[in-house]
Parts: sequence; C-alpha cells; structure tokens
Amino acid sequence: MFFRSIRHLIALSLIALLAGCAGFSARESVEGHGSPALWSQHKQQLTALDGWQINGKVGIRAPRDSGSATLFWLQRQDYYDIRLSGPLGRGAARLTGRPGNVSLEVANQGRYEATSPEQLLGEQLGWSLPVSHLVWWVRGLPAPDSKSRVTLNADSRLASLEQDGWQIEYLSYIEQNGFWLPERVKLHGKDLDVTLVVKDWQPRQLGK
Repeated sequence: MFFRSIRHLIALSLIALLAGCAGFSARESVEGHGSPALWSQHKQQLTALDGWQINGKVGIRAPRDSGSATLFWLQRQDYYDIRLSGPLGRGAARLTGRPGNVSLEVANQGRYEATSPEQLLGEQLGWSLPVSHLVWWVRGLPAPDSKSRVTLNADSRLASLEQDGWQIEYLSYIEQNGFWLPERVKLHGKDLDVTLVVKDWQPRQLGK
C-alpha cells in the first residue's frame, strides 16, 4: 500500500511537471532572469495575435548597401504587405504575399514573383533576411519550426534570441491594447544587420 501510494505520488508529480512545460517547445532552451511560467503565458498571448499594423523605421547594414527606410507592415493572418520607402537610395519597395505566393515591387525596376520572400529579397536586393521568421520575431517570439535559445529579461519577455544563425536583441517594449510588444529590435545575421524601431503598433486578433 505504501509503495503504491509513492508510485501514485510520483505519477502525479510527473503529470504536473509535464503540464507546466506544455508552453515550451522541445526545440526551445530558456535562460535569463525571468519566470518561465510568465514567459509561457506571454508566448500564448502573443501567438494568438494574428494581425497588426506597424509604422516605423528600418536601418540596414550589408556589404552591398547600407541605409535606412520608413516601414509600413500590414499583417492579416498569413497575408502580409510590407512597404519600405526610400530604402538605400532605391526608392520604394513593396513585399506582399502569403505562403507559396510572394511578389516584390521595386520602384523603377519592376515586379517580381517567387514562392518565398527570402528568395525574392536575395535575388533582387541581395539581402539574406528570414522574412518567414520575422513574423514571429517582430512579436518578440521565437519561430516555432527550428531550434532557439531564449534569454528572458526581468519582466519575463525576450531580452535576446538566437535562432538559425541570427542573434536578435530586444532593447525596449511598448504596451498596446494589453499586449507588450517590441519597440526597438536589433538583428544580427551573416553579412546583414537590421535595426527596427516601431513608432506605432496596432495589434489585432483576427481569428477570434
């Protein structure tokens, strides 16, 4: 009877432990000063955020180009419309699409199409930028489909993130409509550095 009770207690403890870890991917390692439980809650809230409008500025440092541009980003679930005005002396660029169908319009150059935004930006602008991950990174989340190393700040939000050869620093956050969202972000990749400053966040939950 005693040993049966012990086994029962151990089983309940394991179930509780697994339930507590349910908010984390097996591909995500978490460190830092924040609370893993609060980080899990924060992740769940932001993952449900499937629509937004962002206005801000982007700085680019690359071997072939360096400069800044104003940014407009409209996201509606899996559809995105990202516009850069005055990027690196090129005029204006607009990236629109959804998975499998993407187009890029560049002022005075034309319109291009491909199956992925990474392919288009690489071919037409020379940037190796993981746009598919940016949909997650811009919300302060690791992309769920690859390994990541997460460092939390004292508020249990991302201080930094390492994923797929990129290092992302989250320098400040802003609260909007009950969501704490990144305001200043630095992305460091191979031969490409990107600085994002969001001046206006308009988050929406479209799928509710």
